[in-house]
Order: sequence, then C-alpha cells, then structure tokens
Amino acid sequence: MGRAMGHQRLDPPIGGVLAFDVGGANIKAADGRGRVHAETFELWRRSDELADRLTAIAAGWRPERIVATMTGEIADCYADRPAGVASIVAALQSAAAAVEADLGIYLVDGRLVAPAVVLADPLAAAASNWHVLTRLAAAIADCDHGLLVDIGSTTTDIVRFDRRRPLPYATDDVGRMASGELVYTGIERTPITALVRSLPMAGCRRPVAAELYARAQDAWLLLGGLPENAASSDTADGRPATRDGARVRLAHQVLLEPADVSLDDAVRAAERSADVQVRLVARAICRVLAREGRALDRVVLSGHGSLLATRALEQAGVSAPVICLEERLGGAISRAAPAHALALVASGALP
Repeated sequence: MGRAMGHQRLDPPIGGVLAFDVGGANIKAADGRGRVHAETFELWRRSDELADRLTAIAAGWRPERIVATMTGEIADCYADRPAGVASIVAALQSAAAAVEADLGIYLVDGRLVAPAVVLADPLAAAASNWHVLTRLAAAIADCDHGLLVDIGSTTTDIVRFDRRRPLPYATDDVGRMASGELVYTGIERTPITALVRSLPMAGCRRPVAAELYARAQDAWLLLGGLPENAASSDTADGRPATRDGARVRLAHQVLLEPADVSLDDAVRAAERSADVQVRLVARAICRVLAREGRALDRVVLSGHGSLLATRALEQAGVSAPVICLEERLGGAISRAAPAHALALVASGALP
C-alpha cells in the first residue's frame, strides 16, 4: 500500500469525475469539488502494483468518469516514454473497467481523448500535467501576462499564460528543460548532492559524501519551508520527517556523527543548500521571462514549495502581485492541483 501524504476526506459522491495525476513518485486524485487524495507511490519500484492502487482509489470514489494526466512515464522501470505511457494507460483502463467508468486521457494540447488515441500517439500524453495546471492558473489570475511557478516534491514548472491559455515555449520534457520551463529540482526529493559539493558544518566547510543520505526536504524542514510530520517515513533514511531527523541526515551527508552536529550547525548547512536551490529556480524564471520582455501582471504559486518559490521570485526581481493556490484553495487541493484542475476541465467548469 502507498503511504498517504495528506488528503481531505468527504463522503464519496456517487457519479461525477475522478481525475488522476500519475507521477513517478506520487499518485494524486481529485473530483474538482474539494475532495482530494495523495499518496507516495514509487512507480519505478512498484509499477506492477499501479493498476491495483488506482482501482482501490477509484472504488472509494465510485465515479462515472475517470480522467488522467501523467508524468510517471519517464520512470526507469520502462524502456522508453511510449512504453511508460502504454503501461500507465493500461493500469488506468483496468481501474476504469473495475468501477465501470469511462476513461479519458489528457494530452499536452489540452484535449481529453480515448485511450486508443493515446496509444496511437503516446508522446502526446507524456508529461502533460503542467498544461492543465496552467489552465487553472490562467483562470484564477485572469490577466494578460501571468506566470505559473509550481514547485512539487521533485520538479519545478515555470509557465507563462494569458487570460485564456498556457503560453509555453516547449511542450515536451526535453524542450522544457532547455527553455527553463522545467527545472529538475523540488522541495523534497532532490538529493543534497545534486545541489552542493560541500556544506558548512561543525566549524568548517566539509565535502559531502556522494550518497543519498539527505534530500532538499531536510533543508526545508530545518528552515520552516516544510512542516514536520513525525508519522511520515518518506525521507532519505526512512526515519521521521522532523527537524531533528533532518539534522541527523545532514550530519550523515558529511560523515559526521550526529552527536557532533548541533541544530544550529544543521540550519547553517540547510541555508547553504537552500540558497543554491533558490538560485537554480531564480535563473530559470529569468530565462523564461527574458524571452517575452513584457512585465508580468500576476504570478500564481502552486505546489508545496512556496517558500522556495517566494525566495526565487525575489531573487529574480519579480515584483508582480502573487496568488498562492495554497491560500486560495487550501493546502490539500494545492498539493494535488493538476488533478483538481483536470477534474474541473472534465466537468466543464474550467475552459
């Protein structure tokens, strides 16, 4: 079973829409009416269990229609993206059949289509969740020149929009990384070793070991960008997601004994890691905005990396008014925002 990351439970309505966002590390679901679900699911390790997990979630929802977007097709359990798309679609078909629901798949051009259409052109469905989320941002911001900054556990999406639609420079992962619209850094899963080669710790600068002892999650736990969750073991070492646990993991990252590393030491190391991550995101924001040259009317923040996003926007010199989806929609819906947006599209509530 996957580990629940936080969800809002309401009495499940019969009928309606269930929207899935199937990622490589998480499954998220929403009905567009306030009910959401999110759980950790390491697809690269458990791809053979995906159909069962989707079916279990759908069984509790009892929808008439299931719609889905995905990013998990890039997981290295699949030979390539087309194989990943086909496998995820097959799992969704199994879940839809089990609850006798229709199934639609979201494409990167904004259409919802039948599975047969996706299987004929699988890359059109690959990594499409940013597109539907930007449609939600555009509707909420209602401006001529807006920017979405969505920071999740693994990646950051930076997309321009106007009051009607997303305005991306590229639509696939390769192109979006080249344009700055996709940054492979996130608030939780990014290894510390992907950010820094050394950390200030216990009185001096110390090289980091090339091992996954700590993640960005630990830095932001220490800096207040993520809440502590003693019940969660979704961490680099499988121990609780607490500030003290983060201190221990950062000590391990530089091979010090945890007893020799104070909380203040760990916070200083966390600031160093966070500063590097902020620069990565700020540079990408600048690259995306430089192509257009027009001043922004509004920025929409999504995901649960709002502190990272706020610091990056400040460093990038962006002064436009900010709309935070977490404040507007609530934390649970914001964390599953692509699924929520997709449910709204499928029900006709979002153009």
